[in-house]
Amino acid sequence: MTEPVARADLRVSDAERSAVAAGLQRAHDAGQLDLHEFDDRVRAVWAARTRGELERVTADLPALPPPPGPRRAFSADAAGTAMKVLTTIWLCISLVNLVVWGILELTVGGIHPWWLYVAGPPGAVLGTLYALGIGRPRT
Repeated sequence: MTEPVARADLRVSDAERSAVAAGLQRAHDAGQLDLHEFDDRVRAVWAARTRGELERVTADLPALPPPPGPRRAFSADAAGTAMKVLTTIWLCISLVNLVVWGILELTVGGIHPWWLYVAGPPGAVLGTLYALGIGRPRT
């Protein structure tokens, strides 16, 4: 019967190497590594064959900074939800009016861009509310 392979001796995949290299990039961005040290460690990561070799590359670093989360356009509270719904409605109405105007412009020609009167004022109100911070995420 064969003995199980120790965790440190398990082979690593390119995905694992890539994840460690991304963590080193975040550590460099956070000021934990200078450029020369970062370069040396990334080379070691891509040369690593086992998990033990990967762990030695980051052993002296504090916990690597987590990857940044997705950037949100609207906050997760009620104001953000309201702004998201109102913006979606405004966008749909504006696009429908733009398409109708475009069809009329192509078929009849010389049509005044009336769709701007439909899209402009509500868009300006939504933009002003967002600029004031209503529904905008706190970063």
